[in-house]
Amino acid sequence: MYTKKVMDHFTNPRNMGEIENPSGVGTVGNAKCGDIMRMYLDIDDNGVIRDVKFKTFGCGAAVATSSMATELIKGKTIEEALKVTNKAVMEALDGLPPVKVHCSLLAEEAIHAALWDYAEKKGIKIEGLRKPKSDIHEDEEEDKQDY
Repeated sequence: MYTKKVMDHFTNPRNMGEIENPSGVGTVGNAKCGDIMRMYLDIDDNGVIRDVKFKTFGCGAAVATSSMATELIKGKTIEEALKVTNKAVMEALDGLPPVKVHCSLLAEEAIHAALWDYAEKKGIKIEGLRKPKSDIHEDEEEDKQDY
């Protein structure tokens, strides 16, 4: 069962669309469930996210987590955006069913992927940012291979 906030962000998504000439774009997915999330950032010269948009192909939880993630980072600095975790996205939505937690992981990775793209375009290093995976399902496969 979805919370009221999840349903609200699914039926009335915030910041949906594209940014023309974005500062950074990140695309991530989960091959296992088929969700694909793309996030666009417009970052000013002071490192503040002026605008953020998303396009998501996926279930209601994927759309809701994308929408909430954009709300959490809009107007924030790069450093503040980097600290937005999947747990923060879930908490802001008043929770997700256990089978939909991966959607919040996608949202976190989409933020990181867009910041990574921004850093590469600018030729800068963002402290604490690691190269994101394009498919979050890769982690699950790697975990299985370790046994």
